[in-house]
Amino acid sequence: MAAVAALKRSWALDLDTETLYRLLELRVEVFVVEQACPYPELDGRDLLAPTRHFWLEQDGRVVCSLRLLEEHEDGKTWFRIGRVCTANDARGQGHATRLLSAALAEVGDALCRIDAQNHLEDMYARHGFKQDGEWFVEDGILHVPMCRGGGAAFGDRGGAAGAAGEFVAADPSAAGR
Repeated sequence: MAAVAALKRSWALDLDTETLYRLLELRVEVFVVEQACPYPELDGRDLLAPTRHFWLEQDGRVVCSLRLLEEHEDGKTWFRIGRVCTANDARGQGHATRLLSAALAEVGDALCRIDAQNHLEDMYARHGFKQDGEWFVEDGILHVPMCRGGGAAFGDRGGAAGAAGEFVAADPSAAGR
């Protein structure tokens, strides 16, 4: 039986080189190799001072991770969760839910956004996220922009969700969901 995965969290500037490497290694394994999304994984945001990394380590291996970005707009602070991934052989064990709970505990009631892959929409909804824009395709995968908390502080995102990908439809069934 595998050991219980240890929850870890670090500010970007406090990450040691080996840990950063292992976090990026998992993301490349899941997003670039497994999901065949050839995009620039190194986007310059992993080492920004307000960025926080959460991960689960099991038997010396990173099995799940996420990145929490702190954003500032019109004098207000909000958050974006991204790069949520779990190693293929560690899925179905509640790891992503555990990391989301830890990250959202830090976010509190502040506005938090995520661009969810369509098959994960229900998981994020269980954490209070609601659809916040049009469905779009990014790297060949259907996504839905979602948000939670923050009230109407920022209003509707309108077309912002499609900036990184192609708009599909307000109704995911129209996009072959």
